[in-house]
Amino acid sequence: MKVEDKRDFTVVNHSVEKVDALALACGTARFTDDVDIRGLLTGRLLYSPHAHARIRRIDTAKARKVPGVLAVLTHEDLPRVRHTTAGQGYPEPSPYDTLALSEKARYVGDRVAAVAAETPEAAQEALDNIRVDYEVLPAVFDTMEAIKAGAPVIHDEADSKNIPDAKHNICAKFDFEVKQSEWFSEADVVVDRWYKTQWAQHCALEPHIVIVSFDEDGRLLIRTSTQVPFHARRITARVLRLPLKSIRVIKPRIGGGFGSKQEVLLEPVCAALALAARRPVKIELSRRETFVSSRTRHPFVIRLKTGARKDGTITDAHMEAYCDNGAYGAHSLTVMMCSGSHTLPMYQAKNTRFVGRSVYTNRPVGGAYRGFGATQGFFAWESQMDIMAGQLGLDPIEFRRKNYIRSGEGSPVFKAMGEGREGIEQKIGSCGMDECIAKGLAAIRWHEKKKLYKNQSGVKRRGLGCACMMQGSGIPEVDMAAASIKMNEDGSFNLHMGATDLGTGSDTVLAQIAAEVLGVGIKDVIVLSSDTDLTPFDVGAYASSTTFISGNAVKKAALKVREQILAVAARILDEKPEDIELAGGRAVGKSGRSCALSEVGNTSFYYHDQHQIMASASHVATSSPPPFAAHFAEVEVDTETGEVRVLDYAATVDCGTAINPALAEGQNDGAVLNGISYALTEEMLFSPAGAMLNPSFRGYKIFSAADAPPFKTILVPTYEADGPFGAKSVSEIGINGPQPAIANAIYDAVGVRLYEPPFTPEKVLGATLSETSESSLQTAVGRLPATEAAE
Repeated sequence: MKVEDKRDFTVVNHSVEKVDALALACGTARFTDDVDIRGLLTGRLLYSPHAHARIRRIDTAKARKVPGVLAVLTHEDLPRVRHTTAGQGYPEPSPYDTLALSEKARYVGDRVAAVAAETPEAAQEALDNIRVDYEVLPAVFDTMEAIKAGAPVIHDEADSKNIPDAKHNICAKFDFEVKQSEWFSEADVVVDRWYKTQWAQHCALEPHIVIVSFDEDGRLLIRTSTQVPFHARRITARVLRLPLKSIRVIKPRIGGGFGSKQEVLLEPVCAALALAARRPVKIELSRRETFVSSRTRHPFVIRLKTGARKDGTITDAHMEAYCDNGAYGAHSLTVMMCSGSHTLPMYQAKNTRFVGRSVYTNRPVGGAYRGFGATQGFFAWESQMDIMAGQLGLDPIEFRRKNYIRSGEGSPVFKAMGEGREGIEQKIGSCGMDECIAKGLAAIRWHEKKKLYKNQSGVKRRGLGCACMMQGSGIPEVDMAAASIKMNEDGSFNLHMGATDLGTGSDTVLAQIAAEVLGVGIKDVIVLSSDTDLTPFDVGAYASSTTFISGNAVKKAALKVREQILAVAARILDEKPEDIELAGGRAVGKSGRSCALSEVGNTSFYYHDQHQIMASASHVATSSPPPFAAHFAEVEVDTETGEVRVLDYAATVDCGTAINPALAEGQNDGAVLNGISYALTEEMLFSPAGAMLNPSFRGYKIFSAADAPPFKTILVPTYEADGPFGAKSVSEIGINGPQPAIANAIYDAVGVRLYEPPFTPEKVLGATLSETSESSLQTAVGRLPATEAAE
């Protein structure tokens, strides 16, 4: 068997120690701020107190006179270059509607000015001395109100690009329909419901931070906590009208990202301050600034109108998704499309329609966040599946089993809906959903507890809920990654790659893939990642792409190096290359003779046909094989207080071959706890004037380890032919299950259907006491003319 097809692994599919484990445990790992740069200035930003206002005049004279202040910048001092902060492949599908500093504020927290000073105190004094004369404009905060005629126009400028309908505050739109019969003509049951999800913050432990200095040749050296170093370089060069070659970006260790650091937020303005002051500058956001002025999860309003026959066959799937993008259009098209492209193929229907609109409001800006639209979409879909099953009188598990997509099947949605453009036709390869469901049912003791809770009474009631999901593995024919490997004379290898480790362990996983091909241990692979001068290109860490896209690039490079090693070993051993295997750091011939890889390295360097054994490779995928997951929640609801307590949670996931099972489980565990927190407590609250009311961990509640309920991840192995050694993605899918699974469990416990998370005690108690709770949202939202076809 060829090494690329092997399934009997020595390094892959083993929980080896992370390559950076010791450094992290000992505190020697270097994060962005773990450098000592002589003459480093403090950079600070001035934010708008108004949700919508035009700057009539901005006076910085007093600020410039503050002792220790070396630079003060406003929109008048920077090139007027419209861009998107979304770190996506070029050309980005997001509108070019953003300036580094603007003459118009579009939300409370929009950036107005920037300063650099010798001390934090001097920087703050300078900000306090900037005088801004605002013309306050009418604002709009509601997603559905913003698209109505007569609503305040948020982007009325003439120089923005790629906004489809600025007059109606629509920053992205997409419509799609496949129809095999008249709508709902074959349906015995039709369910029409609206769902609404909330604003949420990523809450990475390390806030956004960037340090810009100069190298010995005067080039900009940007050291930044980013998921997208190559995009950060490109966007910064564009915004400041600098040659790309004049910028080097280094991504050190990162204290979490979850999508928030896919945005290129601070790099251009920090670089502008450094250029203005001719000194190194650091901008580090406080926790409050991170809440108020970075990025959020996009809130959605979703309508699902679905039909099914009595036998449980789904006939019609009509989905409307209204994505609140806030003040700017970053990720507006892609997040909105992923709410449908990852959910609609899950269950096969004869008629499928998607109507998508991303909408500007005077709220904080939506950005990439783990799950990326699928989280919002699956809350609606998996709630709807339970409602349909109930109206059909079917078991919700069997209803899902009857309809979900299987291996060998395709969907018209794959071709119609990519991320920001048309997708590609594909069929499902590996699918472990049957086993996911079976193992999840057993782990939660579903059938046993269903009988136990059937005739409950008393104040506290228990219930069970489930949810099934799929995601993707990179963006096919868009995302590209590259890697290079060179051999050293001691038989070790240098692996250089642009892939970005966010603390997820991708440096380790990719090193395992290389080690598996080269027949060595992981400690023989020296990893360098994410330096735009030294490592090959990679789009970065997003879209669940690293293992699948970057992993395939690493595998290709390793296979090329392997061929070169075999050629040298063949001469040493007097064997044919095809008769030699690499194992345990040695080249082993069919005859039994062997030599150490150090001998191969020495031979190539100093003896026969002297050359460097090395290779590079790139990978662009032609498919995006979805991981599958089934989640099961057990909750207890206090009918007197509305408190919901998760008693048990089981999450099963098919991610193909888990390259590192411990890391895969850890990724899913983190995603599940993130999702439970998002379902029960997390919510950004705003004043009537648009200011965030709870910009701290005191007011914005996230689950800590102490809050974590009992939960478990169960990996369901399959083998994905397109993945490196059978692997698919795992990092995002786990967050998509808790909201619908918990919502379904609450309904099972107390008969109340909740359409708007988070499921706080106030909401749960209010719904249990109100006879009209189920229809309140259904009658409160507006509709676009495009939705009339679903009536």
